[in-house]
Amino acid sequence: MIKYSVGYQLCPPEAESFAEIVSAYRESISEVFFAWPEMPSGRGDVLEHSDKTQDVQQRMETELKEIKKMGVKLDLLFNANCYGAESLSEKLADKVRSVIEHLDSIDCGVDIVTTTSLAIAHTVKKFYPQIEVRASVNMKIGTVKGMEYVSDLFDSFHIQRDYNRDIAYLKELKSWADKNGKKLILLANSGCFAHCSGQIFHDNNVAHESEICKMQNIEGFNPYVCWRSLKRKSNWVKLLQNTWIRPEDIHNYEGLFDTVKLATRIHRLPGLVIDAYSRRRYFGNVLDLFEPTFSTSIAPFIIDNSAFPKNWFDKTSTCDKMCYRCNYCDEVLKKVLMNTGDFNEFC
Repeated sequence: MIKYSVGYQLCPPEAESFAEIVSAYRESISEVFFAWPEMPSGRGDVLEHSDKTQDVQQRMETELKEIKKMGVKLDLLFNANCYGAESLSEKLADKVRSVIEHLDSIDCGVDIVTTTSLAIAHTVKKFYPQIEVRASVNMKIGTVKGMEYVSDLFDSFHIQRDYNRDIAYLKELKSWADKNGKKLILLANSGCFAHCSGQIFHDNNVAHESEICKMQNIEGFNPYVCWRSLKRKSNWVKLLQNTWIRPEDIHNYEGLFDTVKLATRIHRLPGLVIDAYSRRRYFGNVLDLFEPTFSTSIAPFIIDNSAFPKNWFDKTSTCDKMCYRCNYCDEVLKKVLMNTGDFNEFC
């Protein structure tokens, strides 16, 4: 049975804590992944909006202890796309070991380390053989060869999300993984564009975010392929051609993946996402489930999750992905795109 790996976030003090959210959906959650403060990762630092480093770390540690006591595995992220001059250094290895050993000392022992770095994978394998080492989705590993090359360093692999909707191909990857004692993980709710030509550039920017924010940057330039593209309504169909999987379709991945990752580290309403995938149904704007959501990019329009045709999954999980010569998603968009401004006129 599929269970979820969900991304920790430090919720606002007035809101429900992330530990409370995990407790409410404990039967559906097997792992919680998180990054350590002041270390680069695939998202902004948890301290980004706070100047009280010690308070934030104490809150994190308290919640992680609660989550660990629930029997949920802890997955520590070192998944930045770049570690700069420290990439191969003993200094970086020492930082990694320090965080792991600190967490162990406070009863938050790490069960999994997810990383983009072969050097960090090597370090964890060498000093902590009991910890599962997992290849980050940011490595874009989507072939048997890709897994074979680094099979000595990784125990499990996030599969390149661009293959999420190719069930036959996923079965091939699963067959290799089973024969070689490896585990596959699926990221279900990425809002990112499929085969994005700007992903490496974007990921590098995230890795160096703290430095970039101190620079006088190019005025009026939007560096994100997705947001630039969605300014044109003719490109909105690309939102349907991405890699996300609706909660209603998750059951099709039973037997292929025991663990499905839900991106919730920066989502405005992480409980909404976890609830939808736990219940395997959702009524509302499907974009609201994804990270990033892109909801604001097409407002006041929404994409009505309940309006998808019955053949949506069968069609999109077996097509050849040659979107430029097919109009299926264009026709679906006409059915699911709803202008909420029309309702406001009558309110």
